[in-house]
Order: sequence, then C-alpha cells, then structure tokens
Amino acid sequence: MQLASGPGPDAYHGQPSQHATWSPYDNNGGTCVAIAGNDYCVIAADTRMSTGFNILTRSASKICKLSDKCLIASAGFSADAKTLHKTLTAKQVIFKHNHGKEMSCKAMAQLLSNTLYFKRFFPYYTFNLVGGLDDEGKGAVYTYDAIGSYERTGYSCQGSGQALIMPVLDNQLKSVSPLLYPPQNSATPLSQAEAVDLVKDCFATAGERDIYTGDTVDIYVINATGVHHETLELKLD
Repeated sequence: MQLASGPGPDAYHGQPSQHATWSPYDNNGGTCVAIAGNDYCVIAADTRMSTGFNILTRSASKICKLSDKCLIASAGFSADAKTLHKTLTAKQVIFKHNHGKEMSCKAMAQLLSNTLYFKRFFPYYTFNLVGGLDDEGKGAVYTYDAIGSYERTGYSCQGSGQALIMPVLDNQLKSVSPLLYPPQNSATPLSQAEAVDLVKDCFATAGERDIYTGDTVDIYVINATGVHHETLELKLD
C-alpha cells in the first residue's frame, strides 16, 4: 500500500491530501541461471523470497519439474510464478493422458510462450527460464520476457542478480549469436561438472552483492540418466 499526494480539501489549509494506491504486483527477488551442454542442462535458482527489505522465507523454491526432460525456473512475483507452474503442469498432465507421452522440451517452451502471450494485457509478472534436453538429447535453454517473447540460447540468467551474473557467463561461455545462418550449435563447451562449478561461483558472487539473492541454491542437472538435484548453501544475511 502506497500513499500518493494529490489536491484535495486539505490542500487549502497548507496540508496536501493523500489517497491510498494499490498494485496487484510485487517483486519478490531471486535469481535463476541455466546452462546447456552437449548432453546435459544445468538449471539453478536461489530460495530466498523477499519484499522490500524484508525476507519472507528462506526456503521458497523457484524451480518446477515439468517432465523428465524439462524444468522451469521463474523469478519475479512469487504468486504469479506458482500459478504459472500449476498451469503448465496441468497442461502437461492433460497432454500425457491424451497422447500417452510427455511433451518435449521444445513443445513446452512454445507452450510457455503462448501462455505468457495470452496474458499479455494483465501479464504474469515472472521472468522465466526453461531448461532440458531436446529430441536429440542435447541441452537446451530458453529465455523469456514477461509476455512470451523467447529464444533458445546456450545459457541465460533472470532475476535480481542478472546484472551481476550475465557478464560472468558472457565472459566464460561466449555463446554464438542466434542470428547466424546457417544456425550453429549454441551448447557450451564445458563439461557437466565444470558447468555446475561455474553456476556455484556465480551464485556465490551474486549472494555477496545482491540482497535479494541468498540462503540456498537449488541446482538441477538434466542428462540421459534423469534429473539430479543438489544444493549449495549461501550466506543468510
């Protein structure tokens, strides 16, 4: 709730009147990172949920498993992120019942774009990354804006720590331009273990400088053997 000044009866007595304003959105902070390799994808996010200078919880996961080969991570407004994750999960279940198989990572990426664009006049205040394996078993990362514009990249970052982490990823990974023709492989040259270590270094750095990033990092690795999860503890202040 914010108070906005405006002209009113009290203005003639030397005191401007105030009226309450309200916004349906909040920014709960947090950072998401994803890196695609030749046969794996790493997707990670911290678990801190904040509003202003208050920490609401230290254990709010920003990552949702949509299928055995596809995950989504969302920063921004936590309530919209949870609603979006529930919507995508429901559509995945319906697809599986109708077709007897799970939606591919590429199809899920397009579904997310359609879902966000459908809500463009009252959008989900979320900034999303989709990571997983494509039909050829190669790592895939899709990055989005709030109304569904997206592209496939070798790596990406969203959230409050984006300005701190993206320069590090650009320096270390140097992905090819998606505008090149014919298209070139955008997968990063790092091994799976090196990519996980890079993600940990990025979050350790961002956690020192961004008050909205901290507590714990959920790290998911998707490869041919399945989805693997580990955590990294960050500072609590």
